Amino acid sequence: MGKGISTLLSILRRRGLPAVSTLAAVIGASIAYLAITPRFYATSAKLMVDAKGVSVSELGRDLTQPSVVGRSSNPLADQAELVKSQAVLDKAIENLASQNQHSSHPIQITPANISSSLKVSILPATNILQLSYFHQNPQFAADVLNAVSQAMVEENIQAISSEATKVRQFLEKEVPVARNRLLQAEVAESRYRQKSGVIADTDQTRSLVESLANLEDQERTLLAQVQEARSRDASLRKLTATKNINNAYTSVRSGQDEQLRALRAKLTEIETQLIEARLQFTDNHPKVVSLLGQRDQIRSLYNEQVARVSPTNQTSSSPDVASDQISQNLTTQLINNEVERVAVENKLRAVQSLRNNLQARLAVLPLRQQPLTMLTRQREEAAESLKLLQSKLEEARIAEAQKVSNLRIIEVAEVPDAYAYPKRSVVLVIAIFFGSILATGVVLLLELMDNRLYEVAEAEELLKLPLLGVLPRLPATKLTLEPAEKFLDDVSLVEPYRMLLKNLEFRNAEKLQVVVVSSTLSGEGKSVVVSHLAAVAAMLFRRTLIIDADLRRPVQHTLFNLPPKPGITDVIDGHRTLLNAAQPTDIENLFVLTCGELHGRPSQLLESEAMKSLIAEAALHYDLVIIDTPPIGVCADAATLSQYSDGVIMTTRPSVTLKESLQRAVSELNQNRIPVLGVVVNGMTSDAEKYYRHPINEKQSFLSRPLQRLNLLGGNSRNSDHS
Repeated sequence: MGKGISTLLSILRRRGLPAVSTLAAVIGASIAYLAITPRFYATSAKLMVDAKGVSVSELGRDLTQPSVVGRSSNPLADQAELVKSQAVLDKAIENLASQNQHSSHPIQITPANISSSLKVSILPATNILQLSYFHQNPQFAADVLNAVSQAMVEENIQAISSEATKVRQFLEKEVPVARNRLLQAEVAESRYRQKSGVIADTDQTRSLVESLANLEDQERTLLAQVQEARSRDASLRKLTATKNINNAYTSVRSGQDEQLRALRAKLTEIETQLIEARLQFTDNHPKVVSLLGQRDQIRSLYNEQVARVSPTNQTSSSPDVASDQISQNLTTQLINNEVERVAVENKLRAVQSLRNNLQARLAVLPLRQQPLTMLTRQREEAAESLKLLQSKLEEARIAEAQKVSNLRIIEVAEVPDAYAYPKRSVVLVIAIFFGSILATGVVLLLELMDNRLYEVAEAEELLKLPLLGVLPRLPATKLTLEPAEKFLDDVSLVEPYRMLLKNLEFRNAEKLQVVVVSSTLSGEGKSVVVSHLAAVAAMLFRRTLIIDADLRRPVQHTLFNLPPKPGITDVIDGHRTLLNAAQPTDIENLFVLTCGELHGRPSQLLESEAMKSLIAEAALHYDLVIIDTPPIGVCADAATLSQYSDGVIMTTRPSVTLKESLQRAVSELNQNRIPVLGVVVNGMTSDAEKYYRHPINEKQSFLSRPLQRLNLLGGNSRNSDHS
């Protein structure tokens, strides 16, 4: 977010003047408009659409009610449009003419003149129309608006009376037709009743349908109850092991009967004695025989008692008897459930029989009632139509005779005291609003049309190359390096170039010896970058050589205040050696090979083998060789020399470098397999400058050159060899 705000502020700084000029021009135009626009006076009147019934007849009240056409129709809106109709405006002009017939200046006005200045609005949540009229003459504005209001009321009265007349004429024709239609319908209904003998109506059908629906509901309920009873019966039969309901009934009665309970106990006792006797004696022993006789006698008596309690006089063995309470309860539930199930099934069959009967009656009834229903409906409709038409005919006659209106004037127009148009505050607010929008559009248009770089992040994002350094904007007095001590003692200028040098060293695996510095266009400060970078490298005890390979517009000798000769042309022609032609500067370890005498064919000179040998020899004698070349966008010198170097540094400058040219130049270098070491943004304001500009005691001479002191501690073996 902070980055976005910073970018926005920078855009405003660049485009502030056009934006402010645009806004000022719009506001000035609005002030001029206010000065030359004539003053108009406004007056207003109010009409109420009265919804109350002011007629003695129902039709008259209907005609005076506001008409509604469709769901979205608004009666007040219809009346508002009617105010500007041709008929109303013509009547208003007639009223004005009658009022001013004795005037020496007759009125010259047309409906179009009135309509253009007349405004009609609906007051919210009311039935009131507000009429407004603008004119340069306040008295005329009030007269016109009052005439329009009166004409509106008169037109409304005439329209209602005309509608009533049309309704009466129509009804006088339709009443005889409706009476004849009713007579025909009555005859047709009577004939059908006599022929078919059917005397029924839709109430009978409705009653049968309702009864059938009730029976179907009962049937669904009984079916659910039967299903539930069957499910419960299956569960209880499984728990009680009962095969039929008679056995269940006998089992419960047997378990509850006191005599049977005593006989079972006696039988159990005799069975126990019989088992003990058989263990001691044989079956022919008198005691065993006696016990067997007693057991048979008790069994016979038990079976007789069971037959007594059984509904079918059947016997039951002792295992089928529900002797415990739980078995008796479950068996009882089984019996009750069976009884309920049978009752529900019988009721279900009765309901189904009734339903089938009703369905059969309903299937026949519509066929016989349909013609009668249609004839009855036709007769009723004809009677209702005749009754309505007769009633409306009487109402139409009353409404035609009574002159009524649903509009009334509740406020007349007064002569205004102050002008209402133009409104100064509104015009100024609109001017400021649209001026701001136009100013914003101008800023956006200028930004879209401007293809130059402005921000550091733009260069890095555009080229997808590492950002080697952001260099400060140099004052005009520090473009040259004379005297050198002044530049090297200004830490705020030296430190960015030192960071550039370190980035070159750290971001390349191999040691860089020959570096080409170029740009896309002239004016981006590549030569200044070369001179200051070389000065900082020399200050850090690197034996540095600047080669001014810009054979068209050389500037390095000017920056260092050196003579233009001897230079490159002397070395290539063999008049001097490289070491003799390289001129020392005021900065220790820094040498400059100037352009020399300008050559008529610089491209031929730079493409020669001698130039290639010169660069190779410079790499042998110096720690760092920096080549200043013409812009890449102007000629191919930089691309040619880059083939003999370790890489190219692209120099950009905010507000100067064109994005398209820079992108095309880097693309061509990459396609030609020329390594691009990175990009340098030159001429930026740096916040670090404030940090380095702190008070320094001039007596502390050891601290006046901090960078040299730090490098002294580190040492450099190769530098000592060259020195």
